Amino acid sequence: MEDVEELKAALDAPWEKWTVFLHPAQREFVGRDFNGPARVIGSAGTGKTIVALHRAVRLAGDQDARVLLTTFNRRLADLLRAKLPLIAGQEERNRIAVEDLGTVIHRMHAERFGAVEIVDEASLRRFLEEAATEAGLSVDPDFLFDEWTLIVDAWNVAGADGYRDLPRLGRKQRMAASRRDALWAVFERVRTRLEREKLGTEAGCAHALRESERMPFTHVIVDEAQDISVAELMLLGKMYGDRPNGLFFAGDIGQRIFRAPFPWSAAGVDVRGRSRSLKVNYRTSHQIRRRSDALLPETLVEADGAEENRLGVTSVFDGPAPKIRIFNDPEVERAELGSRVENLLQSGVDRDEIAILVRKEALMSDFAAMDVRVMTMHDAKGAEFRAVAVPRLAQDVIPDEARLLAARDEAQLDEIMTTERHLLYVAATRAGDFLWMSGAAPVSEFLSDMAEMEAERFGGSGV
Repeated sequence: MEDVEELKAALDAPWEKWTVFLHPAQREFVGRDFNGPARVIGSAGTGKTIVALHRAVRLAGDQDARVLLTTFNRRLADLLRAKLPLIAGQEERNRIAVEDLGTVIHRMHAERFGAVEIVDEASLRRFLEEAATEAGLSVDPDFLFDEWTLIVDAWNVAGADGYRDLPRLGRKQRMAASRRDALWAVFERVRTRLEREKLGTEAGCAHALRESERMPFTHVIVDEAQDISVAELMLLGKMYGDRPNGLFFAGDIGQRIFRAPFPWSAAGVDVRGRSRSLKVNYRTSHQIRRRSDALLPETLVEADGAEENRLGVTSVFDGPAPKIRIFNDPEVERAELGSRVENLLQSGVDRDEIAILVRKEALMSDFAAMDVRVMTMHDAKGAEFRAVAVPRLAQDVIPDEARLLAARDEAQLDEIMTTERHLLYVAATRAGDFLWMSGAAPVSEFLSDMAEMEAERFGGSGV
C-alpha cells in the first residue's frame, strides 16, 4: 500500500469489498489510455476480472460513454453484474451494459435483420452428412462438422476459390485443392438449406453485423477473452479496432477450455505492444498456486506464435498444502473425501464455501449426499471457493477417453490433451485456501504427475 491510511481503509472494509478490491499494482491497467485494442493477461487469481470491472467503471465516468462489459456466457455475465454495484454508483451503472456477447449479437441481429432461429448441433450435423451423401463424398462426420464450424462458418468463407486458397487457420491437417473443391460442394448445399429453412448460426449472425453500422457502445470490455470466438472477435475488431480505448480484453490462454485457439491478428485484432501481464495472485494461496501451475508449461504459445511466460507470479498469502491422494478403491476415495468435508465444516468453513468439481455430469451424483456445492469443472469457470475437491481423476475420465478416441491425427490429439490439462488447471485454481485432488487407480496421468512432483519437489507433503 502507498500509505498507512490507505492500508487501514482497506483492512476496515467488509468482505464484499475485498472481492472487488483493486490493488495499487493493478491501477495502471485501469487508468491507462490505449490507442488501439489492449489486453491484460495473467494466470488464475491475478485479478483480471477485477481490472475489467474497474476499467468499465472508469470509462463510464464520461457522461457520453456507453460501455459493454461482456463475456462468453450468461452465468459469467451474471457474476460480473452482481459485483458491479460494489464499485460503481448508479450513474456509472446506467452507462454500463453487462451481458454475454452471444446474446448481444443475437439481439442486434434480430433488430436489424429480423429474428432468426439458431440451428442446433444435432440438426447441423445431419445437414452436413446428408449433403455429403448427396454429393457422393465419403468423409468422417466429425471432420466435416469441425471443418464447417472452425473454418467455413467461423471465418465466413464466401466461395470455393476462397476456401481453396484459405490458410489452414488453427487447423494442422493439410488438404489437396481437389479435396477442398469436393468439400465446398457440401458446404454450399448446407448454406442453401439453412437459408431455405430460415435457420442461422451464431457465427453467421456476427458476420452479418459486421456489414452494419456501429454497435451502440463507445467501449467494449471482454472478460475471459481466451474463449471468444473467431466471428465475435472479427465483429469487435471491425467496430472498435480503430477507436482509442475502444476494445479491452482480459484473459488467460491457460484457461482456454471452450474454444479452439486461433490467431487474433488474422481476425483483425492486434494487441502487440498493448498487452500487459499481471503477476500477483490475490485469490489462491502460494501452496495451491504452485501445485496448480505445475499442470501447465512455463511458457504458453498462442496460435499466432506469441508467447506468454508464466514465471514470476507470486501469491500474497500462504495456506495448507493441497491434499493429493491416490486410492485403490473409489468407495474409499468417496469416504475419505466425506471425512475431509466434515472436517472443513467443523473448522468453520461454510457449506457454500466448499465445492466438489468433477469432469462429467454423470459423476455428480456420487457426491450429492455431502450437501455442498457439486458441479462440473466447466461450470465452475469464473467461480471461487475457500475449499475445492477434485475427485474421480481416473485414467479414463481426464483426459476424456471418448475425446481421445475421436482424435483423427496427432495434432488434434495434442490439442485435446492441452485442453484437458487447462480444464484441470481451472478446477484446481477455483480454490483459495484448501485443495483436494484424488482418484482411484489407475489414475489420470495428470494426477500421477502431480503426485510424483509432490514427492520429489515438495517432500511428499499432502500425498
